[in-house]
Amino acid sequence: MDFGKFKYREQKRAHEMKMKQKQVHLKEIKLRPVTDEHDYQIKLRSVKRFLEDGDKVKIVVQFRGREMAHQELGLNYLEKAKVDLADDAVIEQNPKIEGRNAMMVISPKKKK
Repeated sequence: MDFGKFKYREQKRAHEMKMKQKQVHLKEIKLRPVTDEHDYQIKLRSVKRFLEDGDKVKIVVQFRGREMAHQELGLNYLEKAKVDLADDAVIEQNPKIEGRNAMMVISPKKKK
């Protein structure tokens, strides 16, 4: 077998391996402290769909104006999301406040 044919086959094999890889994206879901329960459930359904696709999800609660005085409401939403997604996701970054946003990053559980 000549070297050119060997290089060609190696290149084809590397291309096939690259095509089988799954690229993980970071999806973002935004909430507000005044988000209603039904809207929260719809956002939660989207998060579950993203996790089933194998993507990481960043949940952000944005505060505006007087909402900054009640940041515990936003953290309560993140804690509620953590409990609701406990069997579907692993917490990668715990809820924390950065400026006008409270955020948390979750990733899907490993499949057995």
